[in-house]
Amino acid sequence: VKEAEESLKYFKPVLYGQKIKLNHEVTLRFRDAGHILGSSIIELWIKEDSKKTKLVFSGDLGRRDRPILRDPSLIDEADYLIVESTYGNKLLHHSEDDTKELISIINTTVKRGGNVVIPSFAIERAQDIIYELNKYYTAYIKTEDQDFLSVPVYVDSPLTVSATEIFLRNPDCFDKDTLKLINIGNNPLDFRNLKFTRSVEESKQINFSKESKVIISASGMCTAGRIKHHLKHNLWRKESSIVFVGYQANGTLGRRIKEGEKMVKIFGEEIQVNAKICSLEGFSGHADKEGIIRWIKSFKNRPKKIFVVHGEEEATEEISRKIEEELKIKIHIPELGETLSIEGESVLPGGRLEIDRRGKELREIEENIEKVKSI
Repeated sequence: VKEAEESLKYFKPVLYGQKIKLNHEVTLRFRDAGHILGSSIIELWIKEDSKKTKLVFSGDLGRRDRPILRDPSLIDEADYLIVESTYGNKLLHHSEDDTKELISIINTTVKRGGNVVIPSFAIERAQDIIYELNKYYTAYIKTEDQDFLSVPVYVDSPLTVSATEIFLRNPDCFDKDTLKLINIGNNPLDFRNLKFTRSVEESKQINFSKESKVIISASGMCTAGRIKHHLKHNLWRKESSIVFVGYQANGTLGRRIKEGEKMVKIFGEEIQVNAKICSLEGFSGHADKEGIIRWIKSFKNRPKKIFVVHGEEEATEEISRKIEEELKIKIHIPELGETLSIEGESVLPGGRLEIDRRGKELREIEENIEKVKSI
């Protein structure tokens, strides 16, 4: 923590759209990526031997028409583009459809006497869910079954609580619909029965309570944090529901539960999965296949070459084929550690970085084994 706090002195806030000259050769600009609060597309101008080349990196590209944040900025031109591909092989539902499905899951689960547990990323995804539930807790949307109005909703994550406070301090990043709610006195990130918990004791009390409830907790992929405690108390209950609202990376606890494993280990204990498992990908903050294509099409002067990154193999390959077929732009899918050199109009292979993908714990185990062998 001390090292993290020490690093803050090297941070410097900048505005979206502000050109920053790093030196005589390099200029950059951050544009709104619409993914999470503060997420950015990077435009990079590099000058070499009086020739200027423009690189654009999409970062995590957001979806159009999502709540709270503005749509991703459209870019005029690029010589080379580096684009993400998280959902490069999927078409996602509209979030309004998934919101109605979430309300239905809450009502059905409560009638069974269970809890609804939502693993959620602390930044953006949790706030999106709060925003959507807020619309149902007010007069803006009438629903046939309003039993859920009496159901407590707990946001049990200190990081999520802090992130929500940061959201409310930065309304300049909000879209028009969210600002309209604020202007009429409706806090879009609050509603009746919404409760934020910070302390460990408050978190424990959630699972001691017998009443049905909604629990939104981090981490979003169930790899750490308080969500693991809530899963331990609810996965075995056939009355409860687990609702995934974000991407689950390969190998994570969230991915294993989502893909149907019937027994998982949490805190060293084998837990049987009896709860109903649901996935609502319409809440995702990543652009899907059509969203990525639409964003690239918006370039007035399209790139000569596109590098497709940040996706599992099936996703990167499918979006690459679609770009080549539909936009007629050359594609390259870099391998981990691969380096490339842009010289004139050519992209040439460079060296390769050796990257150790083993975890720290695994490396320590292997080192200890070697020590034992040497005795």
